Amino acid sequence: MKVLTLGCAGFIGSHLTGRLLSEGHTVTGVDIYQDKIMEFLGHKCFRFIRQDIRKPGLNLAELTEDADLVIDLIAYANPGLYIKIPLEVFRLNFVENLKIAEACVRHKKRLIQFSTCEVYGKTVVSIMKEDLVNPEDPRYATFSEDSSDFILGHLGKHRWIYASAKQLLERVIHAYGLEYNFNYTIIRPFNFIGPKIDYLPEETDGIPRVFSFFMDALISGRPMKLVNGGLHRRCYTYINDAIECIRRIIENPEGVCNKQVFNIGTPDNEVSIRGLAELMRDIYAEKFPKPGQRLPDIVEVSADDFYGEGYEDSDRRIPDISKARKLLGWEPEWKLKDLLEKTMQYYVTEYMDYYRSQGRSDISTHDIVHKAMEVIP
Repeated sequence: MKVLTLGCAGFIGSHLTGRLLSEGHTVTGVDIYQDKIMEFLGHKCFRFIRQDIRKPGLNLAELTEDADLVIDLIAYANPGLYIKIPLEVFRLNFVENLKIAEACVRHKKRLIQFSTCEVYGKTVVSIMKEDLVNPEDPRYATFSEDSSDFILGHLGKHRWIYASAKQLLERVIHAYGLEYNFNYTIIRPFNFIGPKIDYLPEETDGIPRVFSFFMDALISGRPMKLVNGGLHRRCYTYINDAIECIRRIIENPEGVCNKQVFNIGTPDNEVSIRGLAELMRDIYAEKFPKPGQRLPDIVEVSADDFYGEGYEDSDRRIPDISKARKLLGWEPEWKLKDLLEKTMQYYVTEYMDYYRSQGRSDISTHDIVHKAMEVIP
């Protein structure tokens, strides 16, 4: 199969590119960076186009027409940017992505569109807690693709522009399916974690995902900061489990994924952000101790101080994955502690081994983690 992957060099895209190539597909990948896909650049079945889709020069029509399948991963998925540049977040996540969808409509190509679990917004508990008999009942926080309503914050909480842009894109794609019989599949990821998840804070604009901040704190000794006490809860999914589900969606046996939306997540891996910080600190102390190194403190900060004015977050979100189980026979396998250990090992160990192989015994663990996502010469 000839696959056009837009956003091929991001966290999910880089892992998916490797899986597609390993299974014999021909991949044309488009991205503005190449750091995470260096190992694939010489592959005979991989064509890489380094291009920003917002700038002239990319022949989207030609690339779409030549593909059997289009996978769109392009997005700003960086909470700090939702606050800092909300209009650009909207333009990329809706306007530019809509161009890709419409190219697929014109050329009658199947589209796999990556969305976000953030479209679900907040739980009913966040607005009706006092009126509920048991606010902790997981039913209130379990989101189903085809029946759950969306609850987003008010206009002043402009952090929700990301979720709104993604939701609107989903609705327009759905409308094309109704009016033009357009074939699509929408994926809503629930907090994927794994190697290459992010650049660490010193190497990126905005504010990356929580794992990267906690990992950086563990290496550097700086405090592990909990926004508003770290009470919000998430369900974390290892990237290998996610890629396996995506692979089955790509294969689309007997067309079961046509015009469908899929949650991809691990319901059993729910943890509060505070619990995540504590678990990562325990794992680091057990698996990656450095003589004399003091473990970082866990401190509380306000959302306004950490992100800026206009931030709000979903309180809890658990994926209902019954559709993926039924239609694809997929089941996530990785438990929370195991996936954290594996991901932390990537940052601490793999690049340390590389520099040691180059005779660089002077490189510290801290140096390695901050070089982990750079291009290795």
